[in-house]
Amino acid sequence: MASSSGPLNEELQCSICLDVFTDPVTTPCGHNFCKTCLKKCWTNTQSCFCPLCKETFSRRPAIKINITLREVVQHFKEKLNQEESEVFCDFCDERKQKNAAEKQAKDLIKELQQEVTELKRRNTELEQLSHTDDHLHLLQVFCRYCVLDTIFFNTLTIQCYIAIVYIIHKKRNILDVTLDPDTANPYLILSDDGKQVSDGDIEQDVPENPKRFDDICVLAKERFSSGRFYYEVQVNGKTGWSLGVARESIKRKEDISPSPEDGLWSMASINQSQCIACDNPAVVFSYTKTPEKVGVFVDYEEGLVSFYDVGSSSHIYSFTGQTFTEKLYPFFGPCDNDKGKNSNPLIISPVSSN
Repeated sequence: MASSSGPLNEELQCSICLDVFTDPVTTPCGHNFCKTCLKKCWTNTQSCFCPLCKETFSRRPAIKINITLREVVQHFKEKLNQEESEVFCDFCDERKQKNAAEKQAKDLIKELQQEVTELKRRNTELEQLSHTDDHLHLLQVFCRYCVLDTIFFNTLTIQCYIAIVYIIHKKRNILDVTLDPDTANPYLILSDDGKQVSDGDIEQDVPENPKRFDDICVLAKERFSSGRFYYEVQVNGKTGWSLGVARESIKRKEDISPSPEDGLWSMASINQSQCIACDNPAVVFSYTKTPEKVGVFVDYEEGLVSFYDVGSSSHIYSFTGQTFTEKLYPFFGPCDNDKGKNSNPLIISPVSSN
């Protein structure tokens, strides 16, 4: 197989072993490799990167076999095996069979080249559509492509998919969130409408309440034990903040341990260029552009908590495979005032259905 040449070799050949793919997988940057080759390449390395374009990934990507590409490769291998048996058949005219095999191979190459051309055309259209405000048209086009056979599921397609999932969450599951003053730390200042919270740097005279936090945070009044919900929070101008959802039994009268094991699914801003997903282990991200507004989506039954950059309609992080057994509350942490450097409030924003 490795000796085969021509355009087909470029599309179905692993750039590590230089052979036709075996159990092909696709990296987040869109390049394909044999599953075994990629795993060997990442063995004993602290960081994972694409062997072809050298892009480094902030966390180890989940390696899943590209089933469509594997089927195309299998079909190609079967064709070649069939042609070889026909070429060297003792009972047939060798020249005639060889010519027939060559024609079949050329036809297969032409067919695959046409499919590659079509895939490139689709990717170009999806890239153009990713910048459109006509979300209905975008959904229609993407769903049409989803039912077609494809070889490549590259980074662009993934980005389009994430944007579409974000739009669907936003349109279908909007939650009107209001802060619960009975849970607010005494140093926090809440607006009269319950939509804004900041650290006032001065302890307020508030009633004792077992629901009130000792930590600089507050919960929403709304609580859920089923279904899906989505809300957005304005974070621009802040150097520190944390957002997420908390279970009803989260500790109130001591410092919070921000982890799913302790009943909090959250992400936090470390500074204006980095944030952290408070998972186990924690995951640190560097921003290319600091988000001004963050969307939070929860699917109770699916055990999913996702965070989005609203401005770019892009996915930031998801807690997946969680098991929720208690009521969940939206969670807000405006963080310390920091001598006025972090005085801006967290603002629960009205969600546009556009």
